[in-house]
Amino acid sequence: MTITVRDYQPSDAKAVADLRRAALPSLISTPQGIAWRIATAPAAQRQRQFVAEQDGRVVGAVRGHLLHDSSVPGQGATMPQVHPDHRGRGIGSALLASAEEHLSAVGATHVFAWVLDEPGALSFAERHGYRRTRSARFLRLDLTTADLPQLPDALPPGVRLCTGADFGADPYPLFAADSEAAADEPGDVASDAMTYEDWLQHTWEHPDIDLDLTSVVTVDGEIAAYSLASTDGLGRYSSGMTGTRRAHRGRGLARLAKTDSLRRARDAGCTEAFTGNDADNAPMLAINHAFGYRPAGAEWRCVRELGRG
Repeated sequence: MTITVRDYQPSDAKAVADLRRAALPSLISTPQGIAWRIATAPAAQRQRQFVAEQDGRVVGAVRGHLLHDSSVPGQGATMPQVHPDHRGRGIGSALLASAEEHLSAVGATHVFAWVLDEPGALSFAERHGYRRTRSARFLRLDLTTADLPQLPDALPPGVRLCTGADFGADPYPLFAADSEAAADEPGDVASDAMTYEDWLQHTWEHPDIDLDLTSVVTVDGEIAAYSLASTDGLGRYSSGMTGTRRAHRGRGLARLAKTDSLRRARDAGCTEAFTGNDADNAPMLAINHAFGYRPAGAEWRCVRELGRG
């Protein structure tokens, strides 16, 4: 059975989304989301997507791109995904080689990848020269049985709950809040160079983002906290990012935003909620545990310096 690695084609969107759901069930993956991400990739990202095909079926995929929203040059990222039924046949190695060759050609000096915290995946990463740097956790909440907190009968003076859709006329304040919170997230590469234009296209306009389920907390008319929501139309909901602006931290506003978003999601018919947290993000892990989220897997951020084994 011959394995062919080739460039992604628009007709592959559904196959890649199905593959990603099988390989990474804690992530939202839709055909429209895959197609959008590839079709609208910023030129500075130098993105290239490959698929591995066997007997006419897509059994693996990988994307290589530069982390263009970081002020540190030369940072690339990739993550081969192989269908669970087709692992151990060299597909991941072939995909990774294609992605690394592309990244080297576009100037990447370091390649970051998320690797599942499983013996086979970690062994694969180590054999290919990747070393672990930090861990993260996938969390799942059963919305059909979750005992979600009640929203307060009355909000504190000056505090208001809104949806993302309420900012349709001017989403810039939400961009500013998201940029500030993302810059403070634990991580190996800071997301400190995101432009408003990129954020509009790849967050605000992303087809998987659900603005009606995205909750925003304002204080005296200014955004203080928010919880971005994604859905897949299959009953699955994901918290894309929950954050609080620095001046408003420590007041429980992120918890308020997420409570509102989760309750909206359940009312809209979502049955499962997923999220992911860096293992060092103790405040957010505590909030999610209190909601009833439980472990659904873990992964390691790994890095390889190109040109070295």
